[in-house]
Amino acid sequence: MRAENCRLSVSQSHVDYGVIRRPALVDPPSVALGTRTVQLNVTCLEASPMALRFIGVADGQGFRLGRQGRFHLRLSRAQLDGRTVEWEAAQLAGEPATGRLLPGQTLVARAAGVSVTGQRLVAQVEIDVDLPSYALQVPNETRLEGQGSFELVTPADPRNR
Repeated sequence: MRAENCRLSVSQSHVDYGVIRRPALVDPPSVALGTRTVQLNVTCLEASPMALRFIGVADGQGFRLGRQGRFHLRLSRAQLDGRTVEWEAAQLAGEPATGRLLPGQTLVARAAGVSVTGQRLVAQVEIDVDLPSYALQVPNETRLEGQGSFELVTPADPRNR
């Protein structure tokens, strides 16, 4: 089954953290903005292996947010056709599954240690943002943006590793 026979969507295309204020008394090295959650859905015409990646501007172990910030993604509470599945990095077969989506990495849905196929995948995407505290020292309101997209890939395709 090929990924183009599937439809991928997220419950929110934009995640807004609103106005961010610099901590008044403490000046920590970084400011965590809290976790936001969106739902990811994949629906396929036929049973398909489920492998996902996030395409965005890489920044170390996360993705770039503005000039200095970074956001991290983690897939959790995943179910494929009603069965609970876990995630394994295609590039790190056998490593413990954390669901964390790293730049350049593809996560494959697995159950009982083996890849599984299905027609409907539902998962939560947890988004965590870290900003260095100096990023909040701006004279005017400044917009911080991070962009990217999820992609369903065919895990057997060598280009996806």
